[in-house]
Amino acid sequence: MDEPGVSIGEAAALYGLAPSTLRWWERQGVLPPPGRVAGRRIYRELDLRRIGLAHLYCVTGRMVLSSAAAVTAGKTDGDWHAVVDAEVQRLDGLICELVAARAHLAHMRLCPGDDPALCSELDDEFRRLTPRGRAGGSSLVEAARTSRRATTHSRNETASDRNETPVRTWCAACGGPLTQPSRGRPRTYCSSRCRQRTHRRRHPT
Repeated sequence: MDEPGVSIGEAAALYGLAPSTLRWWERQGVLPPPGRVAGRRIYRELDLRRIGLAHLYCVTGRMVLSSAAAVTAGKTDGDWHAVVDAEVQRLDGLICELVAARAHLAHMRLCPGDDPALCSELDDEFRRLTPRGRAGGSSLVEAARTSRRATTHSRNETASDRNETPVRTWCAACGGPLTQPSRGRPRTYCSSRCRQRTHRRRHPT
């Protein structure tokens, strides 16, 4: 006697998901393809357990789909703890960034004026926390002109070789200083965290 099963609609409804989510997770490798009867997906007990596991990791735990797939689909040769540990470290980094962001916004909230653009502390914040700090000049107009001239000069230096990528001096994600290696491919981001954050922003899961 065949093991009983349910349709994709019933399986999705069990966890408050849309059927399209199950299909997406299946395409991303988070869920193994279920068996089919007459061409239609049939979800049995183990399939439903894997959907629940995927919900815990992807929805509750907010894991990156590629990492979740390694755990939920059993692709880690038993070493799934290491994958989860890496995700915990990633979330720890995000928590630190969010705490710092909240603290900065709370600090900015202390400005008593009607227009925050006129806050007396803003110039220092621009220098410390935005790419404006790379440019000289006491006024923003002067700094903008300096920055434009530096950018134009950098482009002119590489115009003779169109195949050469301009070397960055700051991180494309956070705007922080970027140290280029003496050999090999030029760096675009100051850390793997900045590179991953940019990738997640461009390709949300």
